[in-house]
Amino acid sequence: MSALQPQPRPHSRIHWRTPITMVVLLSLLIGGAWWGWNSLTQSSAEPNCVEQKLANNRLVPKQVVVNVYNGGAKAGTAASVAELLKKRGFNIGKIANEPKGDKYEGVAIRGAAADGPELALVAGQVVQKPQLTADARPDHTVDLVVGHGFTALRDKGVPSIAVKPDSVHCLPIVHAPQPIPSGQNPN
Repeated sequence: MSALQPQPRPHSRIHWRTPITMVVLLSLLIGGAWWGWNSLTQSSAEPNCVEQKLANNRLVPKQVVVNVYNGGAKAGTAASVAELLKKRGFNIGKIANEPKGDKYEGVAIRGAAADGPELALVAGQVVQKPQLTADARPDHTVDLVVGHGFTALRDKGVPSIAVKPDSVHCLPIVHAPQPIPSGQNPN
């Protein structure tokens, strides 16, 4: 036998699996980017608030949505304060512990603007001088945080707040509460 034998030719077959996989993944990436950009730029979300002139140039409780948070007060304080505010005509959004977990000594009120009429109306309900904070929220709801040193609401809170004549205010959209189906946890 001869020491040199003819070697088999290398396969000249092209492996198509890798290029096809890359084209499919690239098209998925481009399609996802296109869908994301369209979702971002053409949002169909409903508005956060409705701009309108106020009747008699006054803001009244039924035009304000208040979230009541417990920021260090004894358990149940936020719920009892929310119930009293509801009796005064305010729309109650959320009743819960302070979302950030912060503890407050007295009362804090957060809203779109520190000088906003909705904050002044809620501030007119509490006995103590509240700490006002503006967070530029788009929906114009108000957060009332009752802390460890919270004492009480006023016997008769401020019934309305005067606003500039013919001024336009963004009022939160009030959603009717939906009933919770039997046996389901609302949280």
